[in-house]
Amino acid sequence: MESQAERGFDIVQKLLGITILGTEWVLWLLIILSIVSVAIIIERTIFFYKISLDMVAFTDQLTKHLEANDWQGVTTLCEKSPALACQTVLRGVEAKARGNHAMEETMTGYMIGQRQKLDHGLMVLGTLGNNAPFIGLFGTVLGIIIAFRDLALNPQGGAAVVMRGISEALIATAVGLIVAIPAVIAYNFFQRLVKRQISGAEAISRLVLSHRE
Repeated sequence: MESQAERGFDIVQKLLGITILGTEWVLWLLIILSIVSVAIIIERTIFFYKISLDMVAFTDQLTKHLEANDWQGVTTLCEKSPALACQTVLRGVEAKARGNHAMEETMTGYMIGQRQKLDHGLMVLGTLGNNAPFIGLFGTVLGIIIAFRDLALNPQGGAAVVMRGISEALIATAVGLIVAIPAVIAYNFFQRLVKRQISGAEAISRLVLSHRE
């Protein structure tokens, strides 16, 4: 009957079979992930640029129209920009005839609905930022295993065989960090923009409602 030690040895040998694939596939995976990350960063940069808004100037102009009870002017002003604050006010103006409560609920519902659009792709950036280093580390571990296996098969090579293999393996960790660092920076930056858009829209909606009381 097969002993427990022999079964454990077989399991180790099967796991060592993973090293047949080498570390190159890990590098290719990281390169693909970096392309995805860059694509999301570019897309989000363009998106937030298009919906950017000078809140100070917009608030001043909106306040003048509201104080003059010029709701057509409010509509015209808000139609000029796709920014969340402008589009939120437009939804509120459309519900104005149904009363203040309807305006408030309409604007709040619109902001909640647009949150998913603002967050689009950010989860991917956050996931890459958190996990790309571990993928790179996995490639490094595989590379080290391969290096020591090569040493076992070629003991005459000595430390040179191991050092060469380890130096190549560390590339995976470096690439993982190269992928992760920009993703984390971009994720934090875009999260701030999302919060700024939401807080700006909430402030503007309160301003509009205050002129309806």
